[in-house]
Amino acid sequence: MPGRTDSSAATDRPDTAAPPRHPRRPHPAPRRHRPAASTARLPARHERHPLTRLLPARPPFARQLRRIGPGRVLEIGCGDGDTLAACAPGSVGIDHDPRSVAHCRARGLTAYTADAFLAGPHARPGAFDALLTAHVLQHLDDEQVEELLHAYVPYVRPGGGVLLITAQEAGHRAGPEPVRFTDFTLLRAFAEAAGLAVRRTYSHPLPRTAGRVLRANSFVLVGQVPRG
Repeated sequence: MPGRTDSSAATDRPDTAAPPRHPRRPHPAPRRHRPAASTARLPARHERHPLTRLLPARPPFARQLRRIGPGRVLEIGCGDGDTLAACAPGSVGIDHDPRSVAHCRARGLTAYTADAFLAGPHARPGAFDALLTAHVLQHLDDEQVEELLHAYVPYVRPGGGVLLITAQEAGHRAGPEPVRFTDFTLLRAFAEAAGLAVRRTYSHPLPRTAGRVLRANSFVLVGQVPRG
């Protein structure tokens, strides 16, 4: 797996690259232990850049969620639940911080730490329609990213969607202490290593060039779990 990469392949257009030629491998059964990635420190909250006040407000990633359909979402790194609250009923959040989990539950949302999720009733293969992880992967090393995806993707049904979202330059510099700059090239590599079909990559909410000054600008990869 490559290390840090500053890709020139970023685009706001649908991803048209050819799919990998290697044969698809069957999805492994979900791992019944907490992946190391679940203990990673997630990004701190920052004041919104003045330019972002011109953009649609919360819920975060509502546009991305529409791209993967209206079904139940498993969100890895759910934080205080702002995105989880916009997901379909039956959606579940996972976060390493028990305080974030408690905050989500106080809002009436379903959330767990990783250990509690794996021991609970929602940890069933194919139980969710989609998986979302936003601004988490850049804080993990290659092995942790691969472990996270292999641990949680099997909880998404065949044909379900996967959203991988990471910060562009301004958000990357805002920290705290990202492991690497995780751009389109790395997101694609991680998705394909997890057995996902890459459907699209794009910059959100503004074109790629805005990512150098706008913290809110993100890389987005839309993937799909193979149907069989």
